[in-house]
Amino acid sequence: MEQEATLRTVTELKRVCVFCGSSSGTNPANEYATIELANAMVERGIDLVYGGGKVGLMGLVADTVLAGGGNVLGIIPRNLFSREVAHRGITELVETENMHERKAAMYDAADAFVALPGGFGTMDELMEITTWRQIGSHAKPVGLVDTDGYYTGLLTWLNRAVTDGLVSASNARLLLHAPTAPELLDLLAADDHVAAPKWDS
Repeated sequence: MEQEATLRTVTELKRVCVFCGSSSGTNPANEYATIELANAMVERGIDLVYGGGKVGLMGLVADTVLAGGGNVLGIIPRNLFSREVAHRGITELVETENMHERKAAMYDAADAFVALPGGFGTMDELMEITTWRQIGSHAKPVGLVDTDGYYTGLLTWLNRAVTDGLVSASNARLLLHAPTAPELLDLLAADDHVAAPKWDS
């Protein structure tokens, strides 16, 4: 991953990394949003980068992109094979030694990042990639699909963090969000926001 980035250099979204649950959950809206995102990516000629599993929302987003004729790059640690079940039918499957290598490889491969509903792992990936943009490690856009209000609580927290002076209003804008996948992809493609300095000089 590039260690210095002050201006965004991405002008076209060719690969988007999607963070999402390795379970499907109980809300049908989550599967609908996953299919909607996958189809919107295929329509726009955007390939998928994801965590390499064939189960849950992860498997659904990969299968939907493949069914539409898109390419899928899956990146998975060897020690997760038995739990997440690696997807052997995707365009390319990369094995890493651990989670840290997996995340770095996913981040390097993508032009932008999208979070769908998910659990602890999804939140970890979303927060890390947003933090990396805040401190200038990359300048790629990051966003989430607020499916059926799934991330409303997170966005409320973000507003509180700004109010309490723990996140600047400028850097709060680094986490894009929209209620639907097509709207979010539009925001990602148009994003040119530059992170404000994390610390005063």
